[in-house]
Amino acid sequence: MNILEVQNLKKYFATQKAVDDISLQIKQGSIFGLLGPNGAGKTTLIRMITGIFYPDSGNILLKGKTFDPENDAKYIGYMPEERGLYKKMKIGEQALYLAQLKGLKRHDAMEKIKLWFKRLEMDSWWNKKVEDLSKGMGQKLQFVITVLHEPDLIILDEPFSGLDPVNANLIKDEIYRLAQNGTTIIFSTHRMEQVEEICRNIVLVNKGQKILDGTVADVKNNFKENLFGIQLEMIPDNIDSPSFELVNTNNKELIVRIKDGYKPNDVLGYFINRGSSVVSFKEILPSLNDIFIKLVEGTPTARQFEKVTA
Repeated sequence: MNILEVQNLKKYFATQKAVDDISLQIKQGSIFGLLGPNGAGKTTLIRMITGIFYPDSGNILLKGKTFDPENDAKYIGYMPEERGLYKKMKIGEQALYLAQLKGLKRHDAMEKIKLWFKRLEMDSWWNKKVEDLSKGMGQKLQFVITVLHEPDLIILDEPFSGLDPVNANLIKDEIYRLAQNGTTIIFSTHRMEQVEEICRNIVLVNKGQKILDGTVADVKNNFKENLFGIQLEMIPDNIDSPSFELVNTNNKELIVRIKDGYKPNDVLGYFINRGSSVVSFKEILPSLNDIFIKLVEGTPTARQFEKVTA
């Protein structure tokens, strides 16, 4: 079941096409990566999904129905990259105030706040002021405020910014737990390594257009270049084979590119026949960061790579 469907969404500012005919689908309970360089249109797209901006054309369906910002905002939790906390308020009072604005009764809000504060090791923070928090501590508070009302769709814009590894893992574990319980997460970031670890599906936007859409695994396979790493006990002299070209040598590991018409067994056979003992042999897939740079910096745009997988 798709919790969110975006159909041919467009948003223009003067002559700028901030979002130019973007469509995408997000399944319930998934952790979805929304990627793109600065100025790509990610924030504008998110603001339309959350009802902050109205699209110039196109449709947004939430839970199978046309999105109504006035009545459906309660189903969405949005943590923007620019934080919106009251610096002079005490943390506990602020969390309680914002939870009630989102429709929670005071008693229910108190119970949920205490639970989340304990879960994220914030028990002693209640009477601290926001202005006394570090960036990472403020990030944890913002995350709690975003998820308190138990929305069906949570949008996190750079959620790990300012967090040390321990607290980043705390938030990451909560993201996994929420998704396992059926909550859908849209994860917007520039950090490709985090996307590879957390997300199953991704969309890459650039200059207002969608240029990539698919699972992380299928995207990486689609852009692979027949590169393999082979580790040998002893590297033979004068390596020359019609089945592969030598790309790099690192200690006792070779990076080779298998040529068209040949298979990995041809590479292994070449070294075994020359008396070399193979320690390991693995395919080298491109990282999302490599793919991101390749697409954004000017290889064929948009439609050629759209929808790598259904």
